[in-house]
Parts: sequence; structure tokens; C-alpha cells
Amino acid sequence: MLNTIKHQYLAIIWAIIVLVLCNIPMSDTKGVPVFEGFDKLVHTGFFFVLTVLLFFGKIKQQSSYNYRTITILKILFITAMLGGGIELLQWKVFTYRSAEWWDFFCDMIGVGMGIFSYILLHRAHSNEKSI
Repeated sequence: MLNTIKHQYLAIIWAIIVLVLCNIPMSDTKGVPVFEGFDKLVHTGFFFVLTVLLFFGKIKQQSSYNYRTITILKILFITAMLGGGIELLQWKVFTYRSAEWWDFFCDMIGVGMGIFSYILLHRAHSNEKSI
């Protein structure tokens, strides 16, 4: 457990930052340039970075780019629980924020982008070894 935390500290810090930023009142974000769909873009970016950091920690922990489906499923589960938890908090606790299915959908789009990046980089890394 401590070994996992040691390698996942960046992802844990980022998850806490995402949790805080997704639950602050919108009035605290005055001066931030906002356009139609800005919120969805932010959700996608937050979860893309989180996914990349989770894969980075896993790669550091195992000292290799081993491609394991179980790792992808674990990261998918963790990020889905965090995204769903944020929306649940916005719905029931932080009622000044609105819980939306589209936010969760954008969270999962960011996760999908991160998983795709990992798979793409893993294959590129594997091809370098075979040359």
C-alpha cells in the first residue's frame, strides 16, 4: 500500500485539486475566461491529466511499460468513481453547483483520451525495443 502511495503521490495530489476545484462556488472563479462548453473542456482536461498521472505512477512502480488490461480497468474504475463522486457531491452536498451527466461523460472522455495515450505510447515504446 505504501509503495503504491509513494508512486501515485502526484495523482493523489491532482485528484484532491480536482475535487476542490470542481466543488468551489462559481462566484469564486470571477475573471476566468468562460465560453460555451468551457466547463466540459475543464472536466475533460482534469481527468485526462489524472489518467496520465495514474499511468505514470504505475509505470514508475513496476519500472516498465508492461501492458496489462487489469491496470487499465483499475484506472477506469478509480476515475469513474471519482467523477461520479464529484457529481454526487455537487448534487447532494454542494448544491450551489449543478450535477450533470454531461460532466461525468466529459470526465470519461478525458479518461479515454488518457488510456488511448498510454496504449499509443506503450506501442511506440515496444516498437523502439524491437528495432
